[in-house]
Amino acid sequence: MKTLSLIIKDSDGNVLASETAENSVNMVFSGEYQPGTTITFCAPLGTFAFIKLDDVLDESFVYMGGNEYTLTIPFGEKKFSYNPKTFEGALHLLSARVAEDPAVKVYKNLALNAHDTAANSTCFPHAFANIETRGESVFAARNAINGNTENRSHGNWPYESWGINRDPSAALTLDFGRTVTVDRLVLVTRADFPHDNYWTNADIIFSDGSVMPLTMQKSVAPHQWSFEPKTITGLTLCNLIKDESDPSPFPALTQIQVWGTEAV
Repeated sequence: MKTLSLIIKDSDGNVLASETAENSVNMVFSGEYQPGTTITFCAPLGTFAFIKLDDVLDESFVYMGGNEYTLTIPFGEKKFSYNPKTFEGALHLLSARVAEDPAVKVYKNLALNAHDTAANSTCFPHAFANIETRGESVFAARNAINGNTENRSHGNWPYESWGINRDPSAALTLDFGRTVTVDRLVLVTRADFPHDNYWTNADIIFSDGSVMPLTMQKSVAPHQWSFEPKTITGLTLCNLIKDESDPSPFPALTQIQVWGTEAV
């Protein structure tokens, strides 16, 4: 049995609501979120769990690399990369449950986490980048692992992406927070043509030091690669080379998927 908790606090740190239960916990919160409101999920270190901290967000399979994860409710520009219905209204349903062994061991997209944020350091997987276009939420690294593969435009949801601010030195890192074994990569590149350009080449640098060169074409469809299984804790997408014959300076990434299993 593992003790799970959900806690909502206001901007001053006052507890507005909390629920604690063994292995599975639900919370119904009546009230409108205000700027500074936070949601904290608590679980023992090393817990595999399914979390759904808003009824609009997709449920996420996560690994807890710490004892708690706190999400600050986004407002204003920070909300633009989310479905506008997310965190809205005066009635909210939150849930979390321990992942049973079959769900932990199954082959899946290990990069998926709709609850990731830039400040996240405990709830894996987590995506971060050295460059995000103008620091805007609609071009943040977290967008590339939120599960949304719609790539035919750019800007506010449902067209959020990872934008590189025209900088070929941009790199996106995916941290799994534990050891996993992977053998398949999928990149959904943004395809808002003719506004967008596209990458012809890139590299994946795995945490074991190995490098996998990638070749891509102009496409709305996903790019896919299979390879010999690698046991890693993370990877970086880098050395991005755009098509020089296309006048657009705007290549971008809509989604990255990394398929595999837990290494243990």
